[in-house]
Amino acid sequence: MVAVARRVRVGFAAAERWLEKEREQVPLWVPVALGIGIAAWFALPNRMTWLAFCCGALALACLGLLLPEGARLRRMMAAGGILACMGCVLIWGKAVMLGEPPLARATFVEVTGEVLSVRAVPARQMVRVMLRPAGAPTLPGTIRVNVSERDVPDGLGRGAVIRFRVRLMPPAPPSVPGGYDFAARAYFQGIGATGKALRPVEVVKPAVGDPPLRARLFAHVADKVDDPARGIAITLATGDQGAIADADAEAMRDSGLAHLLSISGLHVTALIGVVIFLLMRIMALSRRAALDWPLMLIAAAGGALAGVGYTLLTGAEVPTVRSCIAALLVLGGLAMGRDAITLRLVATGALIVLVFWPEALVGPSFQMSFAAVTALVALAEHKRFRAFAAARDEVRWRKVARMLLVTLATGFVIELVLMPIALFHFHKAGMLGAFANIIAIPLTTFVVMPLEALALLFDLVGLGAPFWWLTQQALTLLLAIAHGVSASPWATMLTPSVPSSVFSVIMGGLVWCLLWRSRWRWLGLGPVGAGVIALLLLSPPDILVTGDGRHVAVRTPDGRMAILRAGAGDYVRDVLSESAGYDGALEPIARLPQARCSSDLCAVGLMAGGRRWQLLVTRSDMLVDRATFERDCAAADIVIADRGLPRWCRPRWLKIDRRLLARTGGMAIDLDHAAIRTVRQAGDAHPWIAPIPKRSRRYDPSKPRPLYARPRPQL
Repeated sequence: MVAVARRVRVGFAAAERWLEKEREQVPLWVPVALGIGIAAWFALPNRMTWLAFCCGALALACLGLLLPEGARLRRMMAAGGILACMGCVLIWGKAVMLGEPPLARATFVEVTGEVLSVRAVPARQMVRVMLRPAGAPTLPGTIRVNVSERDVPDGLGRGAVIRFRVRLMPPAPPSVPGGYDFAARAYFQGIGATGKALRPVEVVKPAVGDPPLRARLFAHVADKVDDPARGIAITLATGDQGAIADADAEAMRDSGLAHLLSISGLHVTALIGVVIFLLMRIMALSRRAALDWPLMLIAAAGGALAGVGYTLLTGAEVPTVRSCIAALLVLGGLAMGRDAITLRLVATGALIVLVFWPEALVGPSFQMSFAAVTALVALAEHKRFRAFAAARDEVRWRKVARMLLVTLATGFVIELVLMPIALFHFHKAGMLGAFANIIAIPLTTFVVMPLEALALLFDLVGLGAPFWWLTQQALTLLLAIAHGVSASPWATMLTPSVPSSVFSVIMGGLVWCLLWRSRWRWLGLGPVGAGVIALLLLSPPDILVTGDGRHVAVRTPDGRMAILRAGAGDYVRDVLSESAGYDGALEPIARLPQARCSSDLCAVGLMAGGRRWQLLVTRSDMLVDRATFERDCAAADIVIADRGLPRWCRPRWLKIDRRLLARTGGMAIDLDHAAIRTVRQAGDAHPWIAPIPKRSRRYDPSKPRPLYARPRPQL
């Protein structure tokens, strides 16, 4: 015991010496601790586990208080535990007090309501309308409906009262494991139901007054710029990406240029820089101002006002808010004569966003925005990189080469940091973005945005046409770069849906590497390496089932994917392909040589795990003869249906029907390991999840029937 106590004291002293060296970096962990509590609330399923986490966090804080007084580790453990508990309570409280519960079940109803906002989506030929239903206590407080462009009535705008028929649905949860969770996002946005309005849409009371400034600017830019540059020009001016064609948006993502479409640091910095430059030049024209006025302070104040106005105009999304906060802190530091571009600046911005919008933590926007900026600032603070990038007297070609190398290095670092986030959320990550950004970032910063700003400015006197033409040519070049890079077979990396545990391990290791400064920072490479190995070893699912049971995709022995319903839409096909990490076309299951299909059923033989599996899937809502269906059920290992299956349907291993899917959501099945992933955990009590029908509660998805050693039927 004496030897153990001595080792503990030696280890504690070493930790204190290390923390003393890292004392400037310790405050950077404040938003991390708060974020751990927020992430725990999303990851854990119900109130008991949330309370258990809070108790565990407070126990950690109490344990820290047992350490010697004045120790840095004592303060870190106490503060970290309290902050983690605060983060969990913060998001829990916001969910209870401010969230909008979803509609209980789909319903067809006539709605009369007041319009709260109108957003045009030209790329999809529709308009999105948010409204507050009147005289409908059974409906949520706010609903969102899509109105076809040809059905949009005159007088539609904020404050109008409209009437229409619609089939309202609860906001959609992920269709398959790893899919986009619109239900959670809609809950915090206050959207309780969605649907598509049926004609006619009647205006009971027209909108009064002019449309909002953002809507007027949207229409103005759309009138000045032609396709295909129109969508991006609108996005840069208003932050609204609804006018960008799907093909262009996908090319920007695959080429690593999607960050240019999200109004963030690049755009806010460019605008503020232009405003400060113009104000300094204009004030310098006056001798009195140049000699007596604090020009930098005045220009910084003007730039700050421009940045805040631009943030509000473009919708105040998380990257824009973060960039605006960071810009304000930088301007404040410059006004006081201090270097403000540090990791503390990034941490302050993250803390402010998490306090006011804690739900943003689990979204790709927050994660990619702060990860990229943190990596960029951490790289800039590194002594060797700063020495290499520092300005010096040298010949022009060396200066240009140095600038290109610095740009390429920062691009590679950002690509590496963003790759796990992109793979987790989108199952796809760009590989050539560093090269594309060498041209795209200067083009956007120094050509496109100044030209568009000048075009809008000269439009006040009717002379903006030449600038709009130049803007269109520059944006056309930007799109050509995006499409050219995305066409390369090396442009993207695909993976099946990434488990949350693997993603958490990788991000924990990256945060450790980025926030510390001593050599112990490289310990974070251990979790990162383990996570990367886990990513490379991910096994793509053999069977995917959507949450409604209507759509099923299977993996064939040659690695292709096939889908049950040949008439499935592009959205369903994209969701299934992305979740499986598959980039080809989905062929119909009925065309597979190992499938035998009728108008009601499909029987498919699959080879996995060194054995043959028999899959039986329903493909219509017609009643099947009991004798035939009971025989087929008994011969199948897995039966999948979008209806409730009778008790006498007894497959060898697993029966997936409407009642089971009501509990689990969509499924991904790995036959090699006989493993099942589901959208929802058992007992998940997050407020945006619809209650489980009582008839479905007796089904336990975690306990499929055991595999019996019986001969496999041959097709």
